[in-house]
Amino acid sequence: MKFGTLTDRYIARLIAVPLAGTLVVAAMLFLLDKMLSLFDFVASEGGPVSVVWRMLANMLPEYLSFAIPIGLTLGILLAFRKLAMSSELDVLRAVGLGYGRLLRVPYIFAIALALLNLLILGYVQPMSRYAYEGLRYELRSGALGASIKVGEFTKLGKRMTMRIERAENKGRDLYGIFVDTQASGGRTLAVTAERGTFLATDDPNTIIFRLANGTLVHDAPEFRSPRVLSFVAHDLPIDLPKMESFRQRGSRDRELTIPELSRQSKLEQTTPATRNALRSEYHFRLVEVATMLLLPLLALALAVPPKRSSSALGVFVAIVVLVTQHKINEYGAALGTLGRIDPILALWVPFLGFAALTIWMYHMVANVPGGAPIAVLERGFAKIGASFRNLGRRWTDRRNKDLPA
Repeated sequence: MKFGTLTDRYIARLIAVPLAGTLVVAAMLFLLDKMLSLFDFVASEGGPVSVVWRMLANMLPEYLSFAIPIGLTLGILLAFRKLAMSSELDVLRAVGLGYGRLLRVPYIFAIALALLNLLILGYVQPMSRYAYEGLRYELRSGALGASIKVGEFTKLGKRMTMRIERAENKGRDLYGIFVDTQASGGRTLAVTAERGTFLATDDPNTIIFRLANGTLVHDAPEFRSPRVLSFVAHDLPIDLPKMESFRQRGSRDRELTIPELSRQSKLEQTTPATRNALRSEYHFRLVEVATMLLLPLLALALAVPPKRSSSALGVFVAIVVLVTQHKINEYGAALGTLGRIDPILALWVPFLGFAALTIWMYHMVANVPGGAPIAVLERGFAKIGASFRNLGRRWTDRRNKDLPA
């Protein structure tokens, strides 16, 4: 028992290091890819840079829900591959520790991370998705302090247009100002000024635009001619546009928790199209969590290379299999949402196929002498490589033959 406990601790250390590293690297890669588009979006909307970090934080749960299965698989795979390459795996099996016993620690990791992923997919991700959409809305509506773009005509509400030539002091001091307002009754007001600045008032819905050294042109249907006024200082009140409150959470299925998806899909007033979308999202999340319980078997099957082989093909195959399985789940959820197939069939039938394949691969490694599923792939890749090398040699020989002596 003491030997088994020490072995479990050793395997746990071997799994923990690559698992943590893979989680961090995968999450950072996903975030870096998203960061570029977010910076472009926030800059185009004129919002502050700080909102990018808030949006990335709200996207992190979604990326973690996919990075956790990858990290778990690679952590177990790399740990058992190290045991196999150093012949420690043969020693452990020789002293009576079979693959079933050696999978105890990997399954502790798998169950713990599956529960964590259930928490993320079921509760955290819907809330963060709603918060992310709220930030996008506030950026587009100007509620996050979007700045007036220099050299462009900017709409402030429905009746005011503004343009500035230059901004200094972080946008507080403006130069080369043009303002055009359209009031009720056909009245218009056009103002040009050398410089200006915004000032707050006691009314949160109104600000003062204090202008200096400019000209004001006021026109109305009852005026025989527009009235022109030159000024040294003029305060122009600006009514801020009223921001509509952001929609309530739950108008989209991705923003609902797992209990909410189940509850709303059973309501009588729910339309068939909405019910299909809710059921598809519900079963998609459950399948994503259930798949994690198969990953220790998959990782072990791909970790043990054939004898006298040091190929790392299993790492590549594991990533391809995980991404493919995830995309198949997304495609099944899309078919279920469209109503072309029942969501249960669209998602759970591919899962059962994946489970059967994984269990067969594990059976080959654990119970078939000399069985290694990765050996079939290695032979296939070796044949493909040999074919390419033969083509290369033929092309080189033909080219040399055509060259003049």
